[in-house]
Amino acid sequence: MRHRPERLEAELGKEPQTVYLGVDPTARSLHVGHLVPFLCLLQFQLHGHKIIPLIGGATGLIGDPSGRSTERPLSSKETIEYNVGQLTEAIHRFFERATEYAVKRTPTSATSIHRPNIQNNLDWLKNLNLLEFLRTVGFHSRVNSMLARESVQARLSSQQGISFTEFTYQLLQGYDFLTLHRTFGCTIQLGGSDQWGNIIAGLELINRANAVPGAVDTQIPTEKGYGITTPLLTTASGQKFGKSAGNAVSLNEADTSVLDFYQFFLRSSDADVGRYLKMFTLLPLEEVEGVMQKHAEAPHERYAQRRLAEEVTELVHGVDGVSRAETATKILFERDISSATAADVVSALAGHPVLRLCDASQALNVPITKLASTFGVVASNSAARQLVSSKGLYLNNVPVADVHRKLTPGDLLDGRIAFLRAGSQKVAVIALR
Repeated sequence: MRHRPERLEAELGKEPQTVYLGVDPTARSLHVGHLVPFLCLLQFQLHGHKIIPLIGGATGLIGDPSGRSTERPLSSKETIEYNVGQLTEAIHRFFERATEYAVKRTPTSATSIHRPNIQNNLDWLKNLNLLEFLRTVGFHSRVNSMLARESVQARLSSQQGISFTEFTYQLLQGYDFLTLHRTFGCTIQLGGSDQWGNIIAGLELINRANAVPGAVDTQIPTEKGYGITTPLLTTASGQKFGKSAGNAVSLNEADTSVLDFYQFFLRSSDADVGRYLKMFTLLPLEEVEGVMQKHAEAPHERYAQRRLAEEVTELVHGVDGVSRAETATKILFERDISSATAADVVSALAGHPVLRLCDASQALNVPITKLASTFGVVASNSAARQLVSSKGLYLNNVPVADVHRKLTPGDLLDGRIAFLRAGSQKVAVIALR
């Protein structure tokens, strides 16, 4: 397969195309590593093309050897089925919010935006007869080409080797492309750079399966279909993007709170933030340049990081998500509680462990030292009393001066919430139900 971007550009200019992206269902949530390929799909969608996010309900039971040095543990059918359901909802949610985000930032266009056509390859692979598969796919596949794939070569040279199951994965993915091509007219596959070999397998299968025996026409190219890969992201320091303590930052609020999602991008380094603004937002390049110029004038204010966090949080969690993340940031990191209302605080911190909902009987007229221990601000009552002695225990940002001091209704901001803090790190937000 040769690189022919000019031919792809010509095809895109002639008529709407259909492009698909595979989504691995071995996890139940999308994560920030999905953002680049999903934003590529979004760009196709915004320009009037049809997009197919394909969830691998069948191939997820097999395991893709790409990018792995050892055999992937097989997931149970129940796990994959559950994950497919969760991912289907997540993909719909992402593109609904991303479209709302995009409409505000891109020129008005008469081009209709097609809804994502989410598919599950289990629908056509679960009842596929082995003989039919061998005649349809195996007949057109060459073992020497399969062995030459980078993912296969890497595993063949490893101590563990590669199982027949993972070796045939590329055939199943190729069959997916052929099926989408025949059913929906799909001609473009999008994937990470580690998927190039699998994409090529699909393109070769499409062209061999569609070849007309004996036909010769030097004026018309016989190759059909295109593959586009996106880079696997790393930070400027070489770390894999989106990894935090070994866990991917999720686009699902149940797994990664909106606050933590916002903070992840807010913590971007100066070396990375300009690149991220170009990759993860739909801001025009001239606006990105303006943001970076303003950032350079006062880097300590982290203007670019704030803009990045706002943009990506709106893309994934909507305008309300940005509002909640900014409110939570002011409360927990900037310790600004002057304008906080109880409703905003509870909404902003919903699902976050610092928010401690309780009945009035559990909080009012209870020693503050005991509350600090109960809600995890300190390890014990004695530790809380020692902090009071050293003026290190705070109620609503004011040092607690008396170890016998109790929480009263007058301490509640907006009649409902109180902020307990030990030093600069440990915080509990007490909210009455």
